Amino acid sequence: MADTDGKSGKGLNIGLWVAQVLLFLAFGAAGGMKLFSPAAVEMAKQQLNMPYALTYFIGVSEFAGALGMILPAATRIQPKLTGFAGIGLLVVMILALGVHIMRGELSHMPPVIILGALGLRGLGPTLEGAHRAAVNAPLATTPTVLRLRLVA
Repeated sequence: MADTDGKSGKGLNIGLWVAQVLLFLAFGAAGGMKLFSPAAVEMAKQQLNMPYALTYFIGVSEFAGALGMILPAATRIQPKLTGFAGIGLLVVMILALGVHIMRGELSHMPPVIILGALGLRGLGPTLEGAHRAAVNAPLATTPTVLRLRLVA
């Protein structure tokens, strides 16, 4: 059903921005600590027996994902990249969930699940844009093998 007054579209947009800002803050802080705080890296080494290189890789992934949640959409330069940042953060959280399950740290799982779900929420603009492009694409521009049009 199409929305004629645009209120739900505006609410969806606000909800996506709230999710993106929360992800930016959470992963920017977590990634920044891993990248710029030697004490945090040493703690990961001591407590988790995690190699330094892996800790820095996770920090770069989190920090890049945090920037990817805000910059593409805010600058309107390739805003679909926000969805890919959301996928990356979701992968990081799935792997973190696995680590916490293996270590028996069940109390650490709720924040990981919540952040992973927010990462999935970041896919909204990408999926919406792909759907809109598929609906509005003329049949002549689609490959001959896939002459299907998606309709809402």
